[in-house]
Amino acid sequence: MKTLYSQLPAIDSLLRDPALQPLLAQTGTAFTTHQLRAMQQEAREHIQQHQTLPAWHANWPQEALRRAARQQQSALRPVFNLTGTVLHTNLGRAQLSDRAIEAVVNCLRQPVTLEYALDEAARGHRDNAVSALLCELTGAEAACIVNNNAAAVLLMLAALAPGREVIVSRGELVEIGGAFRIPDVMRQAGCTLVEVGTTNRTHLKDYRAAIAENSGLLMKVHTSNYQIQGFTHAVTEAELVELGEAYQLPVITDLGSGSLIDMTGFGLPAEPMPQQLIAAGVSLVSFSGDKLLGGPQAGIIIGKKALIEQLQSHPLKRALRVDKMTLAALEATLQLYRQPETLREVLPTLRLLTRSSQDILQQAERVLPPLAQRYSADFSLAIAACSSQIGSGSLPVERIPSYAITFTPRDGRGSHLNHLSQRWRSLARPVIGRIQEGKLWLDLRCLDDETALIQALVA
Repeated sequence: MKTLYSQLPAIDSLLRDPALQPLLAQTGTAFTTHQLRAMQQEAREHIQQHQTLPAWHANWPQEALRRAARQQQSALRPVFNLTGTVLHTNLGRAQLSDRAIEAVVNCLRQPVTLEYALDEAARGHRDNAVSALLCELTGAEAACIVNNNAAAVLLMLAALAPGREVIVSRGELVEIGGAFRIPDVMRQAGCTLVEVGTTNRTHLKDYRAAIAENSGLLMKVHTSNYQIQGFTHAVTEAELVELGEAYQLPVITDLGSGSLIDMTGFGLPAEPMPQQLIAAGVSLVSFSGDKLLGGPQAGIIIGKKALIEQLQSHPLKRALRVDKMTLAALEATLQLYRQPETLREVLPTLRLLTRSSQDILQQAERVLPPLAQRYSADFSLAIAACSSQIGSGSLPVERIPSYAITFTPRDGRGSHLNHLSQRWRSLARPVIGRIQEGKLWLDLRCLDDETALIQALVA
């Protein structure tokens, strides 16, 4: 065993090896030395456990280069999203528009007026530019921006009803991804949850009966990630506003996804719009920036100016505020809504959601032949009609027609599908599909660059 240990090269000799010079030039002496020492320790442990040298011992420089490339690879890697879910939470949700991307790059290259008011030559508020746009688009009096909609709900509750009761229908006590639950957020914000009605039916009289001396808010939560069907009844925001005015209680709504346009005009399922709720008199409305809006991750709160000022002055706001990149991307995205006639072409989320099934079918007919030539020995390939999902947390039960290329193992073994899926996930640009009904499905709704996909899979 001592003989094996003696065969391990010294760090100094490796650093002088000509084959290692490209790595030294790329990463520097400190990183390369650290990498080689880690390999040396790994080799010693391998010798101790197996009484042999590791397989890569024959070519240390090549192994060091391979490991360095892997370590320097970004954890946020571009992928082909062929899952069939357009707003995929695990794959980054909405893709930003070109204008939003340019706005982010510009704000990073030079100083910007993040908290500087040019007119007064004094400190300004970072939400101002976006707030004015939101008020223009929604009719709200003021707006507040935080880092996601969960933060928006937490801030509204903590700022407006600490130590007080918040009345919510039992049918709206939602849980979203990551075990975010309305009751838990209430508790964290220092509020007391008062449930009214039943899971499937809640009436205005239920809210009225629950109002007491310590009541702080009436709250509506849009159940964007599930549906209750059949024998149901829910109180509208307008009805709740009228009740709140009678008892001087603000009404807040957690809208979840939130869309500033009428989705039905594009053949998509209806979704409540923030401006409709503002027009109905709701005190505060919160929604996400990176779902149906098509912008960056953000929690957007719009509504009454006096209440927004309470949110802005609360200590949590500073902890939950967004940075200049988010504000730049959000402002650029909202600017697009000033021209709704071109929105479908310039907003990636809307473009992907509204692709016609005929367009996707034609794309599938172009992509299938080269893939069939590469994989037909082991798999039967076909074009199949399927249904895409708008989002895992945004209208998850709604479907839009699409087409996919399916891979069915000729020997019927599901393990071949898992192996193929794993191989594709290990590509330089991973290909993410879904395994269902004994097939691997590549839903093409979100495929922009079919040439790059063909090159990745055929190579």
